[in-house]
Amino acid sequence: MRRLLLLAGVLVFVDTMLYAALTPLLPRFAHDFELSKAGAGTLVAAYAAGALIGGLPGGFAAVRLGPRRAVLVGLALMGLSSVGFALAESFSVLFAARLFQGMGSAFTWAGAFAWLLAAAPRERRGELIGAAMGAAVAGALFGPVVGAAAALLGRAAIFSALGGLAAVLALWTVRIASPPPERPSAGRFARAFGNRRFLGGLALMSLASVLEGYLYVLAPLHLSAAGWGATAIGAVWLLSAGIEAAGSPLIGRLSDRRGALLPVRVALGIGVVVSLVLSFAGRPLVYAPLLLIASVSYGALFTPAMALIADGADRVGLMQGLAFGLMNAAWAVGAVIGPSAGGAIAGATGDWVPFILAAALCAAYLAATRGSSYRPSVAEQVSAVPGGR
Repeated sequence: MRRLLLLAGVLVFVDTMLYAALTPLLPRFAHDFELSKAGAGTLVAAYAAGALIGGLPGGFAAVRLGPRRAVLVGLALMGLSSVGFALAESFSVLFAARLFQGMGSAFTWAGAFAWLLAAAPRERRGELIGAAMGAAVAGALFGPVVGAAAALLGRAAIFSALGGLAAVLALWTVRIASPPPERPSAGRFARAFGNRRFLGGLALMSLASVLEGYLYVLAPLHLSAAGWGATAIGAVWLLSAGIEAAGSPLIGRLSDRRGALLPVRVALGIGVVVSLVLSFAGRPLVYAPLLLIASVSYGALFTPAMALIADGADRVGLMQGLAFGLMNAAWAVGAVIGPSAGGAIAGATGDWVPFILAAALCAAYLAATRGSSYRPSVAEQVSAVPGGR
């Protein structure tokens, strides 16, 4: 179990590292390719668009081919796209590289989590998901460091090395036993969309990725316009991701013991307040601390969302590979909408409007949880989440 958890953690660490590595590089790309805020948002959203395209295929691969083979497909896409990103000299090539990185992540995440949950005791599911998500957040923590290193040392060297890392991870993956392939059931797949806890988890996943998508576009450009360089911007994300990485396992254990609603409510309540304040904050010394709080509160939604999806899938007998394939698609929908819409709206009206919308989304989801009591386990608690049974 420990070896498998370590492998799953490293795989999602690398995936989120690649996703977040763009953050400190975004102002330079915006300058070099003369991108508007909408154009910058499109580049950020390319990774999520790839995850959306690969979501269901990745889930089916995890079930039909087995988790290990799904992971190997994801690593192959990751390696090739990293080399493409390293050598790209135009916006279209950068966009394509990010798109294929996202497709690879969909296969990797579906395979890794299907593999992990196949071996996980049900009563420790939230804890193990939280531990893996802690590794994912640590990847997001390290991603801006990689981006800042690429800005200083050269994009070609850094991202070519990441392409080589994919081959090393593939060798590690083949050394661990994988559960046998399964035959997908159309009936169970259809029943999942009638299960309200499963849909509630997907909705929460999309919401969290929309909110973080706003930050990935608006915050680096805001800080860059105030004179901050790639290293300073990367440091802000380093600190916020460090807090998230430490908190994710705690949130997972809390979901196991008290149910998913408690961390969801707390995170959404903080999200409402900090989003409203961010809409009016301008000076970096005020904006940066608020950015940290917003990033942590938005990121705290991912672990309970994944626990809800896993529990809902169990209720209808849906294979976890397909469940996490749909999770990837739900995350990707939000991660496409957040950066692209946030950048377009901010370009037309100013940054304050997307943050007002973020506060409204948090408030709406929070209001939908009213009247529900806390219960001792995720399995009982999910009925309190919007769409819960």
